[in-house]
Amino acid sequence: RVWGVGIAAVVTLALVSCSGGTTQRVNVAAAADLRYALNEIIALAQDANPETEFAVTYGSSGQFLQQIVNGAPFDLYLSADEAFPQQLVDEGLATDPFPYAIGRLVLWVPEASPLDPRDGLSVLADARRISIANPEHAPYGRAAVSAMETAGIYDEVSNRLVLGENVAQAAEFVMTGNADAGVVALSLVLSDPLRDVGEWWEIPVNTFPAIAQGGALITDSSGARVLRDIITGPAGRDILARYGFTLPEARCSTGHPSC
Repeated sequence: RVWGVGIAAVVTLALVSCSGGTTQRVNVAAAADLRYALNEIIALAQDANPETEFAVTYGSSGQFLQQIVNGAPFDLYLSADEAFPQQLVDEGLATDPFPYAIGRLVLWVPEASPLDPRDGLSVLADARRISIANPEHAPYGRAAVSAMETAGIYDEVSNRLVLGENVAQAAEFVMTGNADAGVVALSLVLSDPLRDVGEWWEIPVNTFPAIAQGGALITDSSGARVLRDIITGPAGRDILARYGFTLPEARCSTGHPSC
């Protein structure tokens, strides 16, 4: 699916160029936890740059990493793990790595659930199905496993995990009743579609590795630089904070042990 989007973008650019138009299309690979916050940021970028079209594909940061290594035609990569963009830079496949946020993790249960998330991760012992992002390629999945291990509950519930391809799909499993509880991104449960659905409890940040999120430019696109500057500028930072992200410089104020 991502390749289909990428190929379509290349064709569109070629057609515009041949017709003498000035429209530029910027293809963005973005971590799934950014879905709602980035949509607002994109709207700002679009208003300020009407000649540029921003096309965003949301998904797993690890899967995007492999797709970009294999030549997927993205212009900007926004990862939920800052190590992934740095890896691309080290391999000569990206430039200008930048941090933009620290993700936060919550235990979320649907409406009318007998589970009370305020009791912490121990309540997962009573859940039949627990959704998380796939830890093999999703940073939020790795963080979820780590938090459950810290709580001493992982071994008991590991055979009940339902794995989403990314953290947004893991949240969808809870919303649709395919999971009794989920360990997902705070940014998703604060979004309009999920804000009033179920109950959540934020998992202490000292129980899992910091979800330090970063990005990088894959191409030398002026539109990609514009979007990066908005994300890391005052307007973008305000939106990210409203969706529950911690800003990079405030990482140590959370009490994370990595500081």
